[in-house]
Amino acid sequence: MDLAERARGQTSPNPIVGAVIVRGAEVLGEGYHVGPGRDHAEVAAMKDALLRASKQSPAEPAGDGVLSWLASPGLFAGTTMYVSLEPCCTYGRTPPCTDALLKGGFERVVVGAVDPSPAVDGKGIEILRGAGMQVELAEADLAWRAKRQNCGVRKAAQRGLPCVTYKYAMTLDGRVATDTGDSRWISSEESRSLVHRWRGWSDAVVVGAGTLLADDPTLTARDVDCARQPLRVVVDESLRLSRDSSLVRTVEQGSVLAICGRDVDTARRREVESWGVEIAVIEAAAGGWDPRSGLDPEAVGRCLVSRDVREVLLEGGARLAGAWWAAGCIDRVAAFVCPRVVSGTENRAPLQGPGRQRIEEALGLLEVEVKQVGGDVLISGYTAEPF
Repeated sequence: MDLAERARGQTSPNPIVGAVIVRGAEVLGEGYHVGPGRDHAEVAAMKDALLRASKQSPAEPAGDGVLSWLASPGLFAGTTMYVSLEPCCTYGRTPPCTDALLKGGFERVVVGAVDPSPAVDGKGIEILRGAGMQVELAEADLAWRAKRQNCGVRKAAQRGLPCVTYKYAMTLDGRVATDTGDSRWISSEESRSLVHRWRGWSDAVVVGAGTLLADDPTLTARDVDCARQPLRVVVDESLRLSRDSSLVRTVEQGSVLAICGRDVDTARRREVESWGVEIAVIEAAAGGWDPRSGLDPEAVGRCLVSRDVREVLLEGGARLAGAWWAAGCIDRVAAFVCPRVVSGTENRAPLQGPGRQRIEEALGLLEVEVKQVGGDVLISGYTAEPF
């Protein structure tokens, strides 16, 4: 799982996966999936084992030929392959990993979690067991961690929705802005740097019209190493995006998607599209969603998944976040609590929307972590068990 994390932010819409080959107490090879079209973790670990054994790089045949190159008789006899996600069993941009494992002659495979995608979903394990290979599935804490590691991929496969982290910074008295709406900067420089890293790991960063108009954010990942910029998304039923906004002025730095309601006329949509902004229209509210609360969060989430978005960083204001919270679309909360007191009379809480009537009814987060970032305290946790 640590190996898999090395590719965080690089593999979407694929999962992050790590693999280790062991004989007895000796590690023979390690590998992880670097990105779409590249070797899956199992094959990367097999190649690493060969390189360690030979101390030099053999010529790599392309395509299916790599399987015969990896599968010299007895090459991996008596070894165990540990892999954080079930080996794939279908042809895509790379051959099935089950073929590589079978031809490699592994004695045993230990799997962190079943791959929930319809094309796999236990079939890889069945193929290996059907061929006589010993396959074990992780349990308890290890299984929990393996599932959590690919929250976005798993939720998209099972529910058609992305995994959403709601990030916000608030003062010690629970406010995300002053009475005048000023919020720059509540959090420390170190906290903001961490958020830029999160943006680089995310497929999309989402804000609403209120944040767009009040803060004019750019939403790019800056001053951090990242494989690509996230999709920058504005959820605004009225499509109030301005040509002079930072998002439009930096459209060459990363794609911008504006999600609007069906009442926005065609001329306005075409105008915004002419600026290089992609438009998506949410045609109808789903599940009885009250349109007065904005666009249906689930419909927005499904729209994003259709664009290969799996991990979302929600940086919207209290109204948008409150709607997503009420709809059950927030999976993780990350709150930077800053040692400042603002006071005031306006409602400047992080969430605005229907709430609980009693404290005992409040949702308790899972896997809560508390750590110091700069002068701030970061409190984070999940809203439900992993998918």
